[in-house]
Amino acid sequence: MTLVKQARKGILIPFLKKVAAEERLEPDELLSLLASGEIVIPYNKRHKSVRPVAIGRKMRTKVNVNLGTSRDYPDLQSEIAKLKLSLKYQTDAVMDLSTGGDIRSIRKKLLTLSTVPLGTVPVYQAAIEAIEKRGSIVEMTEDDLFETIRQQAEEGVDFMTVHCGLTIKAVDRLKKQGRVADIVSRGGAFHLAWMLRHQKENPLYANFDRLLDIARKYDVTLSLGDGLRPGAIFDATDRPQIEELLTLGELVRRAREADVQVMVEGPGHVPLDQITMNIKLEKRICEQAPFYVLGPLVTDIAPGYDHLVSAIGGAIAAAAGADFLCYVTPAEHLGLPSLDDVKDGLIAARIAGHAADIVKGVPGAIERDFQLSKARKKLDWETQQKLAIDPIKFAEIRKRRKSKTTACSMCGDFCAMKIVSQFLNGEADDSCF
Repeated sequence: MTLVKQARKGILIPFLKKVAAEERLEPDELLSLLASGEIVIPYNKRHKSVRPVAIGRKMRTKVNVNLGTSRDYPDLQSEIAKLKLSLKYQTDAVMDLSTGGDIRSIRKKLLTLSTVPLGTVPVYQAAIEAIEKRGSIVEMTEDDLFETIRQQAEEGVDFMTVHCGLTIKAVDRLKKQGRVADIVSRGGAFHLAWMLRHQKENPLYANFDRLLDIARKYDVTLSLGDGLRPGAIFDATDRPQIEELLTLGELVRRAREADVQVMVEGPGHVPLDQITMNIKLEKRICEQAPFYVLGPLVTDIAPGYDHLVSAIGGAIAAAAGADFLCYVTPAEHLGLPSLDDVKDGLIAARIAGHAADIVKGVPGAIERDFQLSKARKKLDWETQQKLAIDPIKFAEIRKRRKSKTTACSMCGDFCAMKIVSQFLNGEADDSCF
């Protein structure tokens, strides 16, 4: 019995009480949101070390970190280091997007080490193995794809990105649209090439029930991928994107009817003024399914700083109702991220999520800011460090240029908070200046 089916029967599994406590909700309310599909809890029982987290309405905005090797850099140890760093800086989930080296061994190792839900894009493995066995991505068979999905589910993968909405009809829309960037989704590109080569419908759409059978058996959460997400702000909210979204809305309903947890992935590159509309559109069309967004990136001109571009869009998206932010690193559009890139991307996404949680009224969010502000007024550096989103950087900057006074080295004796507190409390004398 899947987790969502148990929720619909009113069965409160023990770990749900812990998840509810972390979210500061009553267990019955969490159960109701899980039963309705407004939240998902990616949790494959075969992933023994995983700590379940809830994603969706009324939950704290969650953040995902993408990991994975490439053909140019098939170094497992590097990705393990990134995973450990991500866990240290409190990511809520990770995805293994490996396309180089021994993909299956890499995934198994990351599953063993990850204490947060781990996701994959199964078509990556199926496509790479088709190249190795038959010389081309388009020689991948439908059975290859579904066997890969089954294999990964059996190994313990908690959630999977599946590009089910990239249909023949959507491809026709793409051809007529005349996009600037066409398709930037790697999984979407693999499917498009296969469909055009074989002149057949996307197997994940044509055989969606087969996919549901696997997901239900292993209780894997489906993350319906956005193969037609805009990769340039000029392509945002166009006909191909909306065509795919309409299909995903239909598939959300079918997944729920099959007692399978499901969330929806979204754009992409989106101008500031279109972000809220995109979130509300997904929530309406996909019946309040949790929304997982990459960014959104609000401008295309900042390679090397796309973690900042993404944080701007992510904060607006999450405040409007997006539930799950996929981090973007400074290396986005440029190369495989380094350890520092991973940290910078994760911290930026966590800041964006927290800023949105204040707006959404998520329990505990504004309280943390309140406590830090009080500590700042008191020049209580120890408490400020504990509450800071990056305590390590906090300490490094303090150590680098520490003031001879109790204030920071920017103001020293001229600290506004120190001066005002002395005068308001009647403690001021000539020594103040």
